[in-house]
Amino acid sequence: MELRARLIVEGFITGLHKSPYHGFSVEFAEHRPYNPGDELRHVDWKVYAKTDRHYVKQYEEETNLRHYVVLDTSPSMRYRHAAGLTKLEYGSYLAAALHFLMMKQHDATGLIAFDDKVHTLMPPKSTQSYLRQLLTRLQDLSHAEPGERRTAAAAVLDQVAERIARRSLVVLITDLFENVAAHDDLLKALRHLRHRGHEVLVFHVLESETERNFRFPDVPMRFRDMETGEEITLQPAQLREHYQEAVQLFSETFRRRCLEQNVDFVELDTGQPYDKALLAYLNKRKRLA
Repeated sequence: MELRARLIVEGFITGLHKSPYHGFSVEFAEHRPYNPGDELRHVDWKVYAKTDRHYVKQYEEETNLRHYVVLDTSPSMRYRHAAGLTKLEYGSYLAAALHFLMMKQHDATGLIAFDDKVHTLMPPKSTQSYLRQLLTRLQDLSHAEPGERRTAAAAVLDQVAERIARRSLVVLITDLFENVAAHDDLLKALRHLRHRGHEVLVFHVLESETERNFRFPDVPMRFRDMETGEEITLQPAQLREHYQEAVQLFSETFRRRCLEQNVDFVELDTGQPYDKALLAYLNKRKRLA
């Protein structure tokens, strides 16, 4: 898990410097331009020798931000189909990369994992030894046997809002496979987090080929709900168009309602790299710096 997190982050940073985003780097957490009045003893002369510009070293107390990565581990997150990873594995590796990146920026980071209730709560810290504890826990979660508990993100986020005392950035990783009737409750829970002064970033993780586009073979197939066990038999071609329209409407509606509450909403595909997610995080982090 540690090796994968490191490779994801270092590969992303390398690509970032070669991209149109050149100059937008994670080093902003370690240095800032010199301003008149800053003490000269804080100027980084090694950086000056390389860049011919004056930068001031920033210390952890100047930049520290508290993070909580909130990971959905419910049975529906075990879905894989054609992707190389299950949604839970993909989400766990994303969480690991975020923890690694947050530590690189000297931020305190913690982990909350849930299904129908919170079963993992690791408060934010900013030490390397704690990073290893976080990654070990994510490793265990990604390979744990699936339980029978359903997703209950709304209730969990309400608990999270009450438990987190200090202003934090809450990053939610989930497939949003909650009862349709509970989506309003989930949006209320996100609003609850915002009301408590927290910043929120939602990563909606799906296996796009089938879960967004319903591209299954056009033969009669039996589908089973991974959380309720309910089954239905149908021919995918008869439902595909209506399914795609329903998913698109849901995504657009959920994104719009998140934006109304100043909650960032990002769709992710388990078959794609993590760059989109990490860039969304860095953009969010930069706005809060």
